Amino acid sequence: MKPVFDENGLAMQAGDIRCFYYDAVTMEYAGWSDEYINAGVSMPGNSTDIDPGEMVAGKVFLFMGTGWRQDEDHRGETVYATADTSSSTVDYIGPVRKGYTTVAPSGPYQKWDGKKWITDTDAQHAADVEAADQKKAALLAEAQEKISLWQTELQLGIISDEDKESLIAWVQFIKAVQAIDTSSAPNINWPAKPE
Repeated sequence: MKPVFDENGLAMQAGDIRCFYYDAVTMEYAGWSDEYINAGVSMPGNSTDIDPGEMVAGKVFLFMGTGWRQDEDHRGETVYATADTSSSTVDYIGPVRKGYTTVAPSGPYQKWDGKKWITDTDAQHAADVEAADQKKAALLAEAQEKISLWQTELQLGIISDEDKESLIAWVQFIKAVQAIDTSSAPNINWPAKPE
């Protein structure tokens, strides 16, 4: 027999009842148990006898005081800020907040067009040019280091014919690298280093 409650929520008649529990803070469904309620006692705290119904994947039941409402539950999912692609983990109940998406950007140079991520060609080109500038500087530094001893030997007139040929090859390499226009990155044909 089911208990009968008065206007204060106290059982006037004892009985068995299924209690559906909810979290005191989030109000989300927390499970159920069958309880025996004695006369003069109320239902356990944060519970109701209203059945929330069948669970749906990706949703959570929230108790609204007089019944249950289903809401989206993305907690634990990674979302991405559409302004800067930064990621964070959802820690709230409800739909994904405005300015975020669950769709991951497909690469480092992405921007949100309102519906999907697209490649930010300007940012990608700027990064390619910067990488080409760094490679150019590294190649020139390596070449300068390679020829420094030979230049000294040349000035002193003690350079061998073989080293002189190497010096000429490396100086030609330096000229070819200096002529590279990095603004065409990533489509650059870098000269081969001398043997």
